[in-house]
Amino acid sequence: MSHNNDATTDHGPSEQTPHEGNGRDSDGHDSTENEAPVSRKKRNIILLVIALVFILAGIGWYLLDALVLSTRVITDDAYVQGDQVNISAQINATVTAISVEDTEPVKRGQILITLDDSDTRNALDQAAGQLAQAVRQYRQQRAQAVQFDAATVTARAQFERARDEYQRRKPLLAQRAASKEEVDSARRHYDAARAQLEQAQAQARAAHALIDGNDLWHAPGVLQARAAYRNAWLAQKRTQVISPVAGRVASRQVQLGQSVQASQPLLTVVPLHDLWVDANFKETQLGRVRIGQPASVTTDFYGDDVVYHGHVAGLSAGTGAAFSLLPAQNATGNWIKVVQRVPVRIALDGDTLESHPLRVGLSTYARIDLNDDADGPMLADAPEVRSPQHTEVFDARQHQADDAAMAIIRDNAGDLLTDTDKSTTP
Repeated sequence: MSHNNDATTDHGPSEQTPHEGNGRDSDGHDSTENEAPVSRKKRNIILLVIALVFILAGIGWYLLDALVLSTRVITDDAYVQGDQVNISAQINATVTAISVEDTEPVKRGQILITLDDSDTRNALDQAAGQLAQAVRQYRQQRAQAVQFDAATVTARAQFERARDEYQRRKPLLAQRAASKEEVDSARRHYDAARAQLEQAQAQARAAHALIDGNDLWHAPGVLQARAAYRNAWLAQKRTQVISPVAGRVASRQVQLGQSVQASQPLLTVVPLHDLWVDANFKETQLGRVRIGQPASVTTDFYGDDVVYHGHVAGLSAGTGAAFSLLPAQNATGNWIKVVQRVPVRIALDGDTLESHPLRVGLSTYARIDLNDDADGPMLADAPEVRSPQHTEVFDARQHQADDAAMAIIRDNAGDLLTDTDKSTTP
């Protein structure tokens, strides 16, 4: 009995449950047959989703390129540029005063540097004396001309009297009414009077050669002395170095007590109200860039919140490499094609510049919209219509020098000028 009970209760390791070891379910079907279709279905769904993602990404990229990227060109190789007015000395002198420092604003015509004027002041006094002497010499020449004219009239009267006396006595010699000595004496007086008349006429012509055809204002000696005085006056004023434009002082190099030479750079003034951007676009980006197309610029200085608007003012006549100090010579050695960049000038509107001033040399991000003015020119047919750069600060000095010279001439002209002539300038 004990043996039978053990046989019936101990199944041993060979017995299996209905779901273990034989891969069949309770109904006798294989379980792998149900799992395989489910896995293939999931895999197909995943592949389909991936394919749709790539298709949508391709469509999105195409639309982005067609609707956005193809309508603009962008570069970060762009920098702010502006005029850098180098202030230099116009005479040789020593610096006695410096009125400005770096970063300070200056106005047009403001005195920046003062030079020693000892030599120029002495030269001006000497030129003033020479001009006054030239005017008085012209007065003397006119008086001499009048004197020689009067001497000519007197000599002519003496000549005519001597001629008449000789012609009256000459016939009397044949009639023995006058002696030969009397006739010879009359002839000698006649010859002497004629010589005196010719001498007086020659002196009068010489005197008139110095004054005829010219008034006091245009006499050669006065003109020469007047020009020398103006030069001395301008040299005196040039001891004050002034700014021709309004802007900010940058790169001051001059020091107090320094001996400077004419044309030596002293400092730089940068007008920050008139700046532009030189954007270096790749040559592959410029096929549709035209003059006049709108452009926008942002900087790291202010961030993306401040956008400068402008337009394409022009394209450079060559690439940056063509105008470099050592241009590349592609005809020698092994050659590797490198995409070149062409500078494009973008003129900025002044409103944003006034509220958010830029600095020369700042890096920027430049974008040009290609849709607008797509049929415009790539090269300008005529210069842009704008006001030319001009400064009047030096013109004022020239007028002041003329006025100072005229005052000296009037003071020494005496009776050569009427009241009207003294109050006008030729």
